Amino acid sequence: MTVDLAAIEPRTCVVRDTGARRGRHISVTPETTSARHLHFGRIVLDASDTPVTFSTGDRETGFICLKGTATIEAGGTAYELGRYDALYVPRDSDVAVSGGCDVAELAAPVRKRYPIQLIRFADVQNDATLHFHTGGPACERDVNIVIGKNIDAGRILAGVTFSRPGNWTSWPPHEHARMLEEAYLYIDMPEPGWGLQLVYNDPRNPELIAVIREGDVVLMPQGYHPNVSAPGGTINFLWMMAAVREGEDRQFGVVNVQPEYAQGGSGLEASRK
Repeated sequence: MTVDLAAIEPRTCVVRDTGARRGRHISVTPETTSARHLHFGRIVLDASDTPVTFSTGDRETGFICLKGTATIEAGGTAYELGRYDALYVPRDSDVAVSGGCDVAELAAPVRKRYPIQLIRFADVQNDATLHFHTGGPACERDVNIVIGKNIDAGRILAGVTFSRPGNWTSWPPHEHARMLEEAYLYIDMPEPGWGLQLVYNDPRNPELIAVIREGDVVLMPQGYHPNVSAPGGTINFLWMMAAVREGEDRQFGVVNVQPEYAQGGSGLEASRK
């Protein structure tokens, strides 16, 4: 299938400091960024705040708790989420979010209505196809697939990756734009930590080189997308993807590795077992 890929434009691929405001704020949409299907926002609340209520509309939605404890009501049931727990909520659902929490909200439009599903991060960490270490010296990281083949969904995939200090991640460089668009939300990078994110089709002329800090988002509408942390700090991120074709393209680990580095595989093979 041929896909008309959007150009990589820095002004529409980088969104800064997404968790700076209280309440629910959507910062990534196809109308405001280079995303084709992906929507992303943050819900940041104190325990005393009024619950945030909204409808998912035509979008399946994943919620991942980044900090604190969140209570999410959907489908007549209240679900309590701790750190990195997730809840998948189908399209056409009414949702209420409360608690002292910071929750990532990612979504994409779908035709079908899939069931509500709760994902415990502890269960992810006990599954060797969802949680694994990969990479060699200078590119070692811990990969956790939170919303993946463990749930029934149409487009969205998401997880968290943690690096070692000063390491590269998303290495060897790979791309998957004909199947999946992607964005990274950088997390758990306290000051003075920072990193560099690259997005490119031609490594000699990268379309995007961005300094990134905790709370920033970078979209990858196409191209290879490695990153590296500054010495002494780590680069950690919530990665989120939206499949181009509902169902058919929703596959983690199907990537094209940059040819110069392809001899050793992608480093994501454990997820395909």
